[in-house]
Amino acid sequence: MAANQHSEKFRPLPFGSIKPDGWLKAQMQKDMAGFTGQLDQLVPDLFNDPIYGAGRLNRNSRARDLGNLKAGDAEGSEQYKWWNSETQSNWWDGYIRSAFLLEQEAGIEKARQYIQGILATQDEDGYLGIYDRETRYNFHSENGELWSKTTLYRGLLAYCEVTKSRKAWLALVKAVDNVMQNYPPGRSSPFDSGRSFNGGVSHGLTFTDVLDKMHQLTSDRRYLEYAVFLYRDFSNTFQSEGDAQLKNILNQDYRLKSHGVHTCEHIRPLAVAAYASQDPLLLEALAIYLERIKKLTTPSGGAIGDEWINGRDADATDTGYEFCSLHELLDSYTAVLQKSGKAETGDDAEKIFYNAAQGSRNPLHSCIAYLKTDNSYEMLGTKNGVAEPGRKQTRYKYSPAHQDVAVCCNPNAGRITPYFIQSSWMREGGNTLVAALLMPNILNTEIGGARIEIRNITNYPFANDFIFRISLDKAAVLNIKIRKPAWVEEVDTEESYALEDGYLSIKRKFRKQDEIALRYETDVKILTDKQGEKYFTYGALVFAKPIDAEEIKGKAYSNGFEDLYYKPGEYAKHFYCSEHKASHANGRITAWLINENSGKKEKVELIPIGKTILRQTAFKEQGAA
Repeated sequence: MAANQHSEKFRPLPFGSIKPDGWLKAQMQKDMAGFTGQLDQLVPDLFNDPIYGAGRLNRNSRARDLGNLKAGDAEGSEQYKWWNSETQSNWWDGYIRSAFLLEQEAGIEKARQYIQGILATQDEDGYLGIYDRETRYNFHSENGELWSKTTLYRGLLAYCEVTKSRKAWLALVKAVDNVMQNYPPGRSSPFDSGRSFNGGVSHGLTFTDVLDKMHQLTSDRRYLEYAVFLYRDFSNTFQSEGDAQLKNILNQDYRLKSHGVHTCEHIRPLAVAAYASQDPLLLEALAIYLERIKKLTTPSGGAIGDEWINGRDADATDTGYEFCSLHELLDSYTAVLQKSGKAETGDDAEKIFYNAAQGSRNPLHSCIAYLKTDNSYEMLGTKNGVAEPGRKQTRYKYSPAHQDVAVCCNPNAGRITPYFIQSSWMREGGNTLVAALLMPNILNTEIGGARIEIRNITNYPFANDFIFRISLDKAAVLNIKIRKPAWVEEVDTEESYALEDGYLSIKRKFRKQDEIALRYETDVKILTDKQGEKYFTYGALVFAKPIDAEEIKGKAYSNGFEDLYYKPGEYAKHFYCSEHKASHANGRITAWLINENSGKKEKVELIPIGKTILRQTAFKEQGAA
């Protein structure tokens, strides 16, 4: 194990240091007033299940009645036993983070009461999880031991960082120690669970999220050493979701085939193990794996997640992406960005958030799509109207909960924005702050014991100009780096800067009240996707042709929430026309396209994909198969 403490390029800032501003804050506030803030009231039975306390699982526990249709899910009922732990903890993770970032006192108090209740379930030996004494750490088949802890502990970590609660922190340290003591390296195999479906076991590999953060907070390398142990054990055992196993990554003929969410989230454990060990083979494997992931992503950045990859490449019409996959891939990209510093990884993260994720939200109502496609011609339950044999598909709709499938995507929709914000600023060295992701936000931190606030005043990605308004306790020399996205053609600023590995590096003496003003210049870009289809971008945004839709109401929840389906009105698909340039004005792209029905060229207005419900995003060239 290498002991290089400086192998990672950037260091994360404590949770709560960066708060949303502008349109991003307004969207979070709407979510907290909507499905994110009220999910526990929309599906109360799932949240009233005391799975971490009095309702812990035992050998005689039966699968929970989750109110979902099981058609299309993986075989086996064991997964349904632990599902509520994921639903509850992922939701609480997003709720806690949102309440503190928005400084909502009622939400913060609700979070405090929840944390107190969770801490009360901890056993004297430190165990904090969902299994009784006879069952815990004693499995030979599918289970959610590490996964249920991961989802719970991530929320606890956020709470500890933002409140500095010593009680919660000591409980968390004790809980993680309990895992390491009961699954000791070299004398146990946490991922040995037979030869059958073990999706919950594979999810548990993301316990490395907890270990990585524990190391960041303490500098104790035993957490990283344990993360390397977990990844190696995962790689050496049978896994039904094995895309990230080392042997598969190093097999040049291997094609990704696992459940999309697993494939995306497992980037992080591999990255943690690779950077912790500095093993050249693991670092090479990470590079290979990231290249394979690119084949999964559509123009909007959405990775195949409908639900198993099955060796396919991304297609704007025929491959859907799950909201869970969007969050997990974004979180993985930001982790890689923090460790590698590679600016292009920031581009990948922004593409997901500003396009696929925004385009999976309903712009008119508080609900999201479980599954979505870039070319979305209808949202009536199935993928663009194509029925799957032997499967009752209802994922292609908008819902505040999606209980008929699984209440997993809506909790992750509540997590994605706080996680995106958390990675927007990072630290490099002693006095360098890095604007790694661009968005309206407010940073509060310290450098050399002095307080600094930086407010990024911008309407990005809808506009590409920025004012970084800086407030200091006293004048000081600082180095501020700002990521320069790959689409930028010119930088308009009066600042003197050096371009370093995709970042503008501005080093000078800043007054107590100062600012950096800049604008990124660009033009409409016409890009080609994996299938040879064309799509249009301007800056960080992907644009699409909206399709008129009739809204159809489905299941009604409490407080006026409903499932919503969308039937298209009369419309024609369009082909790409290479003879005319596209132009951008007033937040829209005007492009000449060929009407499939008439065969004639027409002027078509495209809007950001995040403002659409039904749409055509990618355009074949006329005559293409």
